[in-house]
Amino acid sequence: MPKVALYNTSGAQIGEVELNDAVFGIEPNAHVVHEAVVMQRASLRAGTHKTKGRSEVSGGGRKPWRQKGTGRARQGSIRAPQWKGGGTVFGPQPRSYAYKLPKKVRRLAIKSALSAKVADNELIVLDQLTMDAPKTKQFVEVLKNLKVERKALVVAAEYDENVALSARNIPGVTFISADGINVLDVVGHDKLIMTKDAVQKVEEVLAQ
Repeated sequence: MPKVALYNTSGAQIGEVELNDAVFGIEPNAHVVHEAVVMQRASLRAGTHKTKGRSEVSGGGRKPWRQKGTGRARQGSIRAPQWKGGGTVFGPQPRSYAYKLPKKVRRLAIKSALSAKVADNELIVLDQLTMDAPKTKQFVEVLKNLKVERKALVVAAEYDENVALSARNIPGVTFISADGINVLDVVGHDKLIMTKDAVQKVEEVLAQ
């Protein structure tokens, strides 16, 4: 089983944590991770694009000229698609881009992403992470102690509002609970910081 150092918020190593092979020690499947990222990004699309068809464009209620005898092509409305200012044919309409991968594929993707972080030495495990009040300066100090200078995903066992409020104003830092851990966030951050309790909670869910 892979082992990683256990740190406190002062940046001192206070022990080691043994990780579950089935969650943090598998051979990462890059293709499945890619599929999961595409799925999540598709689900985040607003899908609010809209064009107007000929029945929605204002004007054009009167036939521009009579059907026969003018020498010109017959026309029923100046808002037909071939006219300037006319309706759009087959334009985009509001829709949802969301879709789902099979459950086993999604589980393999998150385990692959976590295992890749361990393999690349980008996982940092904390003994605990709590704050008495929202203090961005204090959270910045914790990151400095851990020598984290780039984008970081911070995962705690439970959602802590004080920690969340402290982290949200720091560029590149995202705080989530263990229940919300996902492939897009894990892959999209350079460092993964997890509390010891969060690691255990993730293992309980994914090791089954």
